[in-house]
Amino acid sequence: MENVLTSVIIPAAGLGRRMKASVSKQYLQLNGKPVLAHTLDVFEKCSLIDEIVLVINPEEQQLCQDQVIGVYSYSKIKLVAGGETRQESVYAGLKAVNPQTRIVLIHDGARPLIGESVICKSIEETIKYRATVVGVPAKNTIKVISDDGFVEATPDRNYLVEIQTPQTFDYDLIKEAHQKALESGVSGTDDAFLVEWLKVPVKIVVGDYTNIKITTPEDLTIAESIIKRMAESQ
Repeated sequence: MENVLTSVIIPAAGLGRRMKASVSKQYLQLNGKPVLAHTLDVFEKCSLIDEIVLVINPEEQQLCQDQVIGVYSYSKIKLVAGGETRQESVYAGLKAVNPQTRIVLIHDGARPLIGESVICKSIEETIKYRATVVGVPAKNTIKVISDDGFVEATPDRNYLVEIQTPQTFDYDLIKEAHQKALESGVSGTDDAFLVEWLKVPVKIVVGDYTNIKITTPEDLTIAESIIKRMAESQ
């Protein structure tokens, strides 16, 4: 695979209100260490990742230092202050990456079970296609509903994908997408939406159902079970 400078932006500035915890979800304990540390470990160990841009809530800088950065030996991390929204935080990360960066991955700080093989595949595919997102085939039937709660359509599940992260892009492309979105007042639920808005095709990289996002207390229990199962299979 072509050797290009690759950075990952990890937005971890969200409060995670659905977790109903006293601290942000990325600092909750998962199998003996913070969720965020599990996420960082994978990218720190991946030889294809040159730089980790960790975007955090400015009010949690000391917490991050005390519970994550100062505890574990990371050599690739650059800390950046996040914004009011996830989109603002990612844009702050984009402006902070190494100027020589060609490929940028954007990965949720609260998605700690990402596999290194998926990271490598995302980079490889992005070198070819400029924009990729990790996703898995939808397991459930999805209904399109009206404003008053009635079913309007049932899309063919064969064409539905549940999107995860990382979402990976040519650096110039994703920075342009964020800049133009900011200028036009456009916001999206993920970074790929902004690239789609520019009419640039986005390729799907097939991921893994274990790559869950920690959003509710139940997710922590599921993640711990997945970690235990992985350990037993090694």
